[in-house]
Amino acid sequence: MASASFVKINASAPQWIGQQSFSQRRGGSSARRVSASPIRASAYSDELVKTAGLVPLPGSNNESWCQGLDGLASRSAEYYKQGARFAKWRTVVSVPNGPSALAVKEAAWGLARYAAISQGTKDFFLGHDSRGPVTANRKSDQCLEVLQDTICIHLYQLYLKKIVLLAVSDNGLVPIVEPEILLDGDHPIDRTLEVAEKVWAEVFFYLAQNNVIFEGILLKPSMVTPGAEHKDRASPETIAKYTLTMLRRRVPPAVPGIMFLSGGQSEVEATLNLNAMNQSPNPWHVSFSYARALQNTVLKTWQGRPENVDAAQKALLVRAKANSIAQLGKYSAKGESEEAKKGMFVKGYTY
Repeated sequence: MASASFVKINASAPQWIGQQSFSQRRGGSSARRVSASPIRASAYSDELVKTAGLVPLPGSNNESWCQGLDGLASRSAEYYKQGARFAKWRTVVSVPNGPSALAVKEAAWGLARYAAISQGTKDFFLGHDSRGPVTANRKSDQCLEVLQDTICIHLYQLYLKKIVLLAVSDNGLVPIVEPEILLDGDHPIDRTLEVAEKVWAEVFFYLAQNNVIFEGILLKPSMVTPGAEHKDRASPETIAKYTLTMLRRRVPPAVPGIMFLSGGQSEVEATLNLNAMNQSPNPWHVSFSYARALQNTVLKTWQGRPENVDAAQKALLVRAKANSIAQLGKYSAKGESEEAKKGMFVKGYTY
């Protein structure tokens, strides 16, 4: 991935960037070498995208489901040996197509099974005090400090506050749970809220059914926004209000981190919305795990040319710094480029 190259060779990047992701080889059973150790040496974490891709869901309203559970346990163990510490499973929910009860259940069940397999947890204990780990009267013979390598550099604040999960685990990966509610459609924001609440209620029901440890997962939700084709735009304050309402109704405070995806928002929109959500205290660490909203200007600046690498690095750090400040609630859009303000919604977008 191009941005990974920029991060590795830029000495100031670790101040703002704490994670990059790798994708497994689709259709293959062998694990891809992730070359993780150079990243961890610079306080990064490595995230493995473990799905095998979206395919049509029979019996649904032209909806999709995410395959890849077969052999996931053995692949997870192998990826851990290679240096991965986090994993991500993305599935999608379409508002214009329903969503059907079948699609919501399939998405929630798949995410829950993936999370349980990734954790593979037999036992765990939480926290530290001045005398060492707080064991909650549970035995352990091997411990993995899953927040030692952070998904985002500001999640390290959780570690500094002693909110630390130690897990005795078969596979040792922290699952990132991502049911993306697509921006496609002309529906109002209230409809998105209704769908989001339904989806996340189902997700946490099946996470509990599969004995997933909530303290050992991260969430990567969509923000609650109107459909991209709706006639009215919502302000960052409105999006923050609706999104936080949904999260407070559906997400237990035991979950340590909310790492928003950006979808098709512009770079500046995604940052402004994140900033608005951090204007008041939240029971979780509210941060970002953006793709397009970090990469768009970077890739347009780079254009695949070696002579543009320095400029692309600077563009990456501008976006990373802006979002790092936004998760503290202190971001200002003053001075942002026109390119960063351009929306990136593509109808029917897939990756």
